[in-house]
Amino acid sequence: MPTFTAPDGTRLAYHESGDGPSLVCLPGGPMQSAAYLGDLGGLTSHRRLIGLDPRGTGESATPEDVTSYRCDRQVDDIEALREHLGLDRVDLLAHSGGANLAVLYAARHPDRVARLLLITPSVFAVGLEITAEDRLATARLRRDEPWFTPAYEALEAVTVGRATADSWQAVAPFWHSRWDEAARALDEAGERAKNPEAAAGYAAEGAFTPTVTRRSLADFLSPVLLLAGQWDVAAPPRVMREFAELFPKGELTVQPDAGHYPWRDAAGFVARAQAFLGGPA
Repeated sequence: MPTFTAPDGTRLAYHESGDGPSLVCLPGGPMQSAAYLGDLGGLTSHRRLIGLDPRGTGESATPEDVTSYRCDRQVDDIEALREHLGLDRVDLLAHSGGANLAVLYAARHPDRVARLLLITPSVFAVGLEITAEDRLATARLRRDEPWFTPAYEALEAVTVGRATADSWQAVAPFWHSRWDEAARALDEAGERAKNPEAAAGYAAEGAFTPTVTRRSLADFLSPVLLLAGQWDVAAPPRVMREFAELFPKGELTVQPDAGHYPWRDAAGFVARAQAFLGGPA
């Protein structure tokens, strides 16, 4: 697996696959290996995917200074990757929790981002509020699923702060459009791939200054696409619309019948992503 060296000397690894112009991909988790992104539903037919394993995850080394797990401190890792790849500007894709890092990178290095594609993004970096009703209303779209009642009751517990480990396990079907063996395997692999210490450090105090970030994004003139899933309780479409409006050239696409992993869940992901990134789908 190819590697490069971060400014603090930490060796970082990335997954490389596909043909075409480079697309740097930041995984969620937060702090999960990029392996779960796979070929992003077949996007490798159009793009060379560069999936970063964040420090302390996957094949990347554990840093000597664990405070460097903080999201804002990882912006330098993305800049080092860009320089390593020899790119003047990057097309940048980020999923879920990785979107916080992508947004901070765009705010700090706006001239280095050609296009920004945020897939079912987390909102911590920009300080938007996702209410309990946002999540529950989205969940109720799935009321005809055989697993709905126990999953919804668990989600209610999560939204009022009464979650247990069992609650988090019970809400898992809501992340996917199909709660099948493939979805279960993805969730299980994701849990094994996470670095709990790194995930805790990612959002440590001082990591996010939403007012400052939003002010910077108001001057970010590159095209931005937020791709939401109709059924995603983690990133409900109402809030994703607010997120897109933070960018002068932001737009929102809501994929029908998709959850938190729209490249797995619904047809049309590759066509929409490639139309935004440029070139034939």
